[in-house]
Amino acid sequence: MDIISIFLIAVGLAMDAFSVSITKGLVMKSNLKHALIIALFFGVFQALMPVAGWISGIQLEVFVSAAAPWIAFILLFIIGIKMIYEGIFDDGKDKDDSFSLKEIFVLAIATSIDAFLVGVTFAFLKTPIAEPIVIIGAVTFFLSFIGFYIGKGIGHLFEHKIEIFGGLILIGIGLKILLGF
Repeated sequence: MDIISIFLIAVGLAMDAFSVSITKGLVMKSNLKHALIIALFFGVFQALMPVAGWISGIQLEVFVSAAAPWIAFILLFIIGIKMIYEGIFDDGKDKDDSFSLKEIFVLAIATSIDAFLVGVTFAFLKTPIAEPIVIIGAVTFFLSFIGFYIGKGIGHLFEHKIEIFGGLILIGIGLKILLGF
């Protein structure tokens, strides 16, 4: 597979992480450390999932392709509902306290499940995995980092209830994955 195709696949895979990063930027206080952690988690998971898919190959293709959309939807739905709840029942606490490594971990898994299937595809095409994972990880890291700051830039326009919007975005991404759009 040529490098342009791999780059385009990387950009496509990074779009969910990019959207979630914008959402996190909307609801969190600007913090370079948090932006880097989010970008690192998303980049690493987007790079590791194709490796897992590549290793799994044909054996798990039927099961994973059927279950992956549901797994991603359920994870994003739960996190989205949590964000909507927090947006409605905001107690005025500092939004910086909402940063949770556990939540970022779950989001990183949810947004990278499709990368697992791409890894399976790479195995079928007999594509060496090293170059794609570096490109996928780097593109996702970069777009997630930029996405966080895009969210920061527009977050002040929506005041304290932006978490409702962010939760709806996550649920929408989950539905998009589930319905295959």
